[in-house]
Amino acid sequence: MEKKNAVSDAELEILEVLWEAGEALSANEIRTRLNERKDWERTTVLTLIRRLLDKEILLQEKREVYYYCPVLKREEYIRQETRSFVDKFFSGSSRNLAAALVSDEQLSKEEINELRDFFNRDI
Repeated sequence: MEKKNAVSDAELEILEVLWEAGEALSANEIRTRLNERKDWERTTVLTLIRRLLDKEILLQEKREVYYYCPVLKREEYIRQETRSFVDKFFSGSSRNLAAALVSDEQLSKEEINELRDFFNRDI
């Protein structure tokens, strides 16, 4: 995902609703599901959808009304964002990221052991 396609926190809320649904939703369905955690106006939801369409992060399908679905699966999005974060802040080195977490005591001993087991498993 290029920088121009960076997703704002508000846009991410729309994507999360769509990923959770696992199917294309109309703007009204998106807003209804969002209203369980946010109280956004219809125009706000439509603006965010339009931005995601402009960034080519959502696809739009005309049925009786427009339906929207994300271009990327959640896992793919997380992978891309993680890579971008590591590239930006840790010169592309995941090892530098892990070292920063360990040195700042962000990981417990148990978490460090879990990571060690993860990295030592047969792939």
